[in-house]
Amino acid sequence: MIRELEQAELLELLGTHGQPLVVFLYTPLCGTCKAARRMLEVARHLLPPELNIAGGNVNRLPELVKTYRISSVPALLAVPADRAARPEILYSFGSVERVLDYIRRVTS
Repeated sequence: MIRELEQAELLELLGTHGQPLVVFLYTPLCGTCKAARRMLEVARHLLPPELNIAGGNVNRLPELVKTYRISSVPALLAVPADRAARPEILYSFGSVERVLDYIRRVTS
């Protein structure tokens, strides 16, 4: 399950060191976002249970969108535990395998 968070919670988690974080960004009426969410939910079952996966509606996250320069949705923002480097963003989900590879590469 992807936890839905508000802007303040997401920005706090993105600024907190210690645990990798994956954030799914979407808009409610986006059909591609619905397909991407399903892929991420399948991938979730193949990832470690302690990996924090959150979601947020970009219409309600203007500061996050500006800070991380989100250019389209769906988007998957993955940040490693140390938060030193700028997070990578996946815009083209393609397949569950691609989503898994991306998350594993960034968060390991």
